[in-house]
Amino acid sequence: MRILLVYPKFPKTFWSYEKILELVNRKVLLPPLGLVTVAAILPQTWEFKLVDRNIRAVTEEEWAWADVVILSAMIVQKEDLIDQIQEAKRRGKRVAVGGPFPTSVPEVPQSAGADYLILDEGEITLPMFIEAIERGDQQGIFRSNGEKPDVTETPVPRFDLLEFDAYDSMSIQFSRGCPFQCEFCDIIVLYGRKPRTKAPEQLLKELDYLYELGWRRSVFMVDDNFIGNKRNVKLLLKELKVWQKEHGYPFRFNTEASVDLAQDEELMDLMVECYFDAVFVGIETPDEDSLSLTKKFQNTRSSLAESIETITRAGLRVMAGFIIGFDGEQKGAGDRIVRFVEQTTIPTTTFAMLQALPNTALWHRLEKEGRLRSGKDGNINQTTLMNFIPTRPLEDIAREYVDAFWRIYEPQTYLDRVYRHFLMLGAPKCKAPAKLPSWIDLRALAIVCWRQGVKRSTRWAFWHHLFGILRQNPGVFEHYLAVCAHNEHFLEYRQIVKDEIEAQLQEFSAEEARIQAIETTEAKALAQSA
Repeated sequence: MRILLVYPKFPKTFWSYEKILELVNRKVLLPPLGLVTVAAILPQTWEFKLVDRNIRAVTEEEWAWADVVILSAMIVQKEDLIDQIQEAKRRGKRVAVGGPFPTSVPEVPQSAGADYLILDEGEITLPMFIEAIERGDQQGIFRSNGEKPDVTETPVPRFDLLEFDAYDSMSIQFSRGCPFQCEFCDIIVLYGRKPRTKAPEQLLKELDYLYELGWRRSVFMVDDNFIGNKRNVKLLLKELKVWQKEHGYPFRFNTEASVDLAQDEELMDLMVECYFDAVFVGIETPDEDSLSLTKKFQNTRSSLAESIETITRAGLRVMAGFIIGFDGEQKGAGDRIVRFVEQTTIPTTTFAMLQALPNTALWHRLEKEGRLRSGKDGNINQTTLMNFIPTRPLEDIAREYVDAFWRIYEPQTYLDRVYRHFLMLGAPKCKAPAKLPSWIDLRALAIVCWRQGVKRSTRWAFWHHLFGILRQNPGVFEHYLAVCAHNEHFLEYRQIVKDEIEAQLQEFSAEEARIQAIETTEAKALAQSA
């Protein structure tokens, strides 16, 4: 059986980082971990080819070679997922789909022509698919019916199928699920509230394989809450610390975690000693009323600003997610987020308008209230309007959002914030062996210094901050320069956010005016008939 694994394109998003990736001659930030895991679960007597369409298109030879095409996608990849299903069907191929988006909204890929829906978690549903293929079934829907797999049985992903040179970072997964109950989050819907973890030796085997294949760059732990099971993650980190030292610290790690990480000094120290250098935390909003309403209670138990400072001083650069548009939110939410970001010096913040993801608690509540908008399961991105009717005018929320995004990523403001963050950032606790920079790294450094230190108005701040870091916190110098380079992406992306939101607002206003005109006409006709 010849299996063609296809990963659909992402539109431009906050995490696209095209301008940064160009500097280091790479095309994509992260690989499709789900598909290489699928390839490891399927029979190893089958043949596999993988095409990440964020790197290149599928060739006609690859289409012709395949017996079955398997696709996996998130909601933001919806458009290209549908296109690739139709391309495969046009060539007479059987198509199977899975992943977060098909699991949440299976009717979309099914209506596009998918033959097999491999939903929920693949450790349970892929064996059902294999049996169907071996029986000769031409279609099928495979679900776990609420059962959650034991991830200690998950095999080492087929990292060998990836085009390593195209990726800036590699992906691995230690756990699934999150113990919290945030109303807007689909992680607890997809993976449950009881975090399940791999065994430490199991994850080290994955790192062994990456090391054997020659990978020597960053590794992203894709867990949606890496510290959801603190006991097990500490067991992993204690073994990972030894592995990293024995191998000369070949990987820098980063991950996602809940903000209560700040209350566990041992855990933060272990992460830094394993060469974790950054962590993404979901702040969402500094407004406590909104946090309580959306059931993100873990963010209300201690000072968010103090928690961010604690994590930073421990040696972990903080990235954070913010959301605007919660029910009951008061005017000026965008300003409050900007002030919080500046106060806490968080360099990189994802920022979006609240969206109701399919089948979340928020989705079901808004559906009961009749507040979901048409096209509610469309592409959801940082550049799309809210997919439901908020409790204050949508136009106000959208304009606050654009204004806040624009101010957070104003180039001078960004560089000043990065500088203050890295002055506070704890120095690395592990000693990675020194190595000469590559030609690609030197070229990227020269371009950043030319653009930000000579060509642009940020030139004086750039050099002042650069030498300031060298004097006051030299251990983070390399990390600091890499985050300064992100300015190249945000300078362009904030314009994309502004242009796309403004265009959608115009469409929204025109549609509202059209509906109002129809309602007025109908009301007049009714009055005349009376």
